[in-house]
Amino acid sequence: MLQGFYSAVTGAQQQMLRMDVQANNISNVNTNGYKAQVPAFQSLMYGMLDGIEGEQLPRGSGAYLSATGTNQAVGSYRQTNRTLDYAIVGEGYFALYEPSTGEVTYTRDGAFTMAAFQTQNGPVYYLSDGEGRQVLDANRQPIPVTDPNVKLPVGVFNIQYQDGLQRTDSSRFAVGAKNGTVTAVNSQVEQGLLEESNVDLATELTQVIEAQRSYSYVLKMVQTADEVESTVIGLTNG
Repeated sequence: MLQGFYSAVTGAQQQMLRMDVQANNISNVNTNGYKAQVPAFQSLMYGMLDGIEGEQLPRGSGAYLSATGTNQAVGSYRQTNRTLDYAIVGEGYFALYEPSTGEVTYTRDGAFTMAAFQTQNGPVYYLSDGEGRQVLDANRQPIPVTDPNVKLPVGVFNIQYQDGLQRTDSSRFAVGAKNGTVTAVNSQVEQGLLEESNVDLATELTQVIEAQRSYSYVLKMVQTADEVESTVIGLTNG
């Protein structure tokens, strides 16, 4: 009966992780450019081990959360009429440059602002994400802001392989070697618009209910396994 306990405990742990993913999605339903996370499960009983006298024994028990993918579907758009808000109509990402580290990350969140950066000629205002990162143009150069009412040449970049993008915060991604090349593209950029989160609240709540029910079922499994084992021990002692 120990195997039953292990399977049930594993199931309970993984359903809790699943609910964590859905809770994070729900908490970001109003985050600009947020892309929903998608939990993926895999069976743990994926091989056999050699036992005593060549007996084949199953390796693993139950299922586990093997990966958390990202739903890259485009979200809906919201009119803001704010001149420093930008939205990509179609595919692509804005590029953000971190001056202190040289790191470049990518986002669909176009809620930008002006930020002063010190240069040899004094402070210069550049288009920024509001947290010290500079927005890049198609030539991967920071964009100076002299007139915020004029549409700025915000660059849009295509990532060759989007699977496996590393999420650095709620709406920013870092590119690794497995993501291939990053190239500038001529996607349409609209001023005064923002792309909203692509989280479907109804879907997420439905999945939360499914996870809660699965969690209750595996706890029932633990209870049943305990009752059976108690009965067997009682018969043995009798």
